[in-house]
Amino acid sequence: MLRDLHPQALRIAGLLRERDEKIAVADGATGGMIAASLLTVPGALDFFVGGAVVYSLRARDVLFAQPREAYRGMRGASEEYALLQARSIRDNFQADWGLAESGSVGGSSHPSGTPAGTSCAAVVSPDGAWTHITQTESDARIANMEAFTRAALDFLEQRLAQ
Repeated sequence: MLRDLHPQALRIAGLLRERDEKIAVADGATGGMIAASLLTVPGALDFFVGGAVVYSLRARDVLFAQPREAYRGMRGASEEYALLQARSIRDNFQADWGLAESGSVGGSSHPSGTPAGTSCAAVVSPDGAWTHITQTESDARIANMEAFTRAALDFLEQRLAQ
């Protein structure tokens, strides 16, 4: 999969380098594949500050440093949750852009009850914030991880190109 995503990662890197801007990534249901895709680009340090797989409440609390109240009323794999994560990863890593993905890949039940095959990606830039929902209507865990990664990278590239 990384070989397939490498050309897109090169385009994303080019767009960030043209702007002289950096990105931080919070992978959720994608399990690190968004960050790994971007890191296939030689010299990624030019545009990639860092990232993390945020797969538990403990990881969320440590990486985002938000008070528990910040999440009150939110459920995982939602637009508001992904936006909070994208803003937090961007701010905590002191990047220009933040990309976060939160979803339910399947194979087991999601703690919030989100149906398998549902993902929300959020992109936060110096100029705005956007979300994108992907639904595969599938319980195929690995296929969903790949689909969510592709969707998040497509969404990021679209936002950068505007």
